[in-house]
Parts: sequence; structure tokens; C-alpha cells
Amino acid sequence: MRLVLEHREEYPTTTAAVQAVAKQVGVGKESLRRWVNQADVDAGDRPGVTTSESAEIRKLKAENRRLREDNEILKAASIFFAGELDPRNR
Repeated sequence: MRLVLEHREEYPTTTAAVQAVAKQVGVGKESLRRWVNQADVDAGDRPGVTTSESAEIRKLKAENRRLREDNEILKAASIFFAGELDPRNR
């Protein structure tokens, strides 16, 4: 990725630079292209979600999922204990 970023001015397009570097280092063209695009986003040269924002979103989604599961457990427990405490069930 660093090679593409350093030498892309030597090529007519970024795509040409990606293809040349990918062939030299034995990496897939599409993988390298995506890494370069993400580096451009992280540098602020291209619009999109940065790597740190993406990590934060992943973290928040996992926390949200865990909280929803905890909430379901608490709902089930409250229903169970409400039934246990109901004097009609004695």
C-alpha cells in the first residue's frame, strides 16, 4: 500500500499504480485497491468511514447486541418471579 501511495504520481491513474505494485509484490489487485482507498479515507482525501470510526461502530453494535440480550433475560426473569409471587398460584 505504501508503494502505491509513494509512486502513484508516476502512473497515469491510481488503478495503473495498483496493478503494477500488486504484480510486483504478489498481492491481489482488488485487495490492494481497497487498502489504498481506505488509506485515502483515513487521510481525509476521500469521503467515507475511517478505520477508527468503523472499529467504533463494530464495538457499539456488539455492545448493543449484548444489552438487548441482557434485557431479554431480565424480562424473562421478571415474568418468572411475578408468577412466583402471585398469591393465586399458591
